[in-house]
Amino acid sequence: MPKNKFQDVVFTAIMATIMVYGMIVYNVALNMGGVTGETFFAALHELPIMAPIAFILELFIVGKLAAKMAFTVMKPTDRPQFITYMISICICCIMCPVMSLIATLLFKDVKTFGTWIQTWGMNFPMAILYQLFYCGPFVRLIFRTIFHEKKQ
Repeated sequence: MPKNKFQDVVFTAIMATIMVYGMIVYNVALNMGGVTGETFFAALHELPIMAPIAFILELFIVGKLAAKMAFTVMKPTDRPQFITYMISICICCIMCPVMSLIATLLFKDVKTFGTWIQTWGMNFPMAILYQLFYCGPFVRLIFRTIFHEKKQ
């Protein structure tokens, strides 16, 4: 999707913000025992902390590592959407435990190895499904709308 570094930064910023906000809403809902209007507002308090962390990790470390991991399974000649799916899965496999650890250290009352593992375990299925079926397609739609190419 992104064709240059500027586009990569924009794409990563949009993806990190929407993905992080969705995951914070999910975790706040778990903590509150359900989803209410307050859930979405409460999630905004963690967003300015967690989104920049996710952005920096993704842009400088995880994106490159995930692409390398994906191409151990995929070939450059495979269908582009399958390559995109595999990279998205690899990103979740890296980002979910890392972001769960950061959230455990910053926001959990009990900061133990067990708390981190539980947080990671609760977040991982949601992160994969949210990324593949909602956030990923939505962010790619936004990105294509911003950087639409004229057909010749």
